Amino acid sequence: MKRYMPLALVALLATTLSSCELVEGIFKAGVWTGIIVVVVIIALVIWLAAKLFGGRRG
Repeated sequence: MKRYMPLALVALLATTLSSCELVEGIFKAGVWTGIIVVVVIIALVIWLAAKLFGGRRG
């Protein structure tokens, strides 16, 4: 169950935030802040995918 918890959290956040609200919030915060937030979110998603589906060593 612990293995699927981050995926469930991402799914919950994706379904509770509408895209219009997200874009509006990004533009209110400023373009550079929005770019930084988007890059951090993409990096987090890639990291989570690597943890979930990455090869097992050892």
